[in-house]
Amino acid sequence: MAEFSEQLNREIDDAAELILSAKYLVGLTGAGVSVESGIPPFRGPGGLWTKHGEPPMDGYQRFLAELEKLGILKCLITQNVDNLHRAAGSVNLAEIHGNFMLDRCISCGSRFRRGEISLEVLPPRCPKCGGLVKGDGVAFGEPIPLDVLALCQSETDKSDCMLVAGTSAMVYPAAAFPQEVWRRGGSLIEVNLYESELTRICWISLRGQTGTILPELLSGIKVKVK
Repeated sequence: MAEFSEQLNREIDDAAELILSAKYLVGLTGAGVSVESGIPPFRGPGGLWTKHGEPPMDGYQRFLAELEKLGILKCLITQNVDNLHRAAGSVNLAEIHGNFMLDRCISCGSRFRRGEISLEVLPPRCPKCGGLVKGDGVAFGEPIPLDVLALCQSETDKSDCMLVAGTSAMVYPAAAFPQEVWRRGGSLIEVNLYESELTRICWISLRGQTGTILPELLSGIKVKVK
């Protein structure tokens, strides 16, 4: 069990109270949470996951999935493409930059598990509409899929509290979502190793690794809901 300073323990307790008082909590995660699991922000042939298989889901991913199961976290918006949140059990998930383990039809937006679409005929075609199929990951210069963007916006519109973990909040459009919550008078909780563009407007900033702070925050929440 990680040991925290008295101040950080108080801040974690305050964050737990704030989360439990929220009517509609939405999460936003970024590359920082993947780096802690040993995955480079940009994957490639030399990536650690490629070499050694999937890392364990025993930190922040399980925290967010369990928070969803408790009915507290309503939606998770992630900039990550590494499938970790799905693997941990997150269900109401908006993968704004796509998922490298999925393929997507660029016409109808249908998604398929990697390997589900035959590559015997190229370019591959969607079995639903006949459109072209590509990897679900959003390439540089490619627009965010409209269905994901609409989900992110609708969830942000309902949110009165956003938990932001492991992101510098510099990449748009994701960086705009917590700012929208704040402009409407909602609260922001940040968990990050370093200050970010959001720190100045956050109600609470928990400084440290998401993989150690978030499980502690979950424990605090569970104690309070009993």
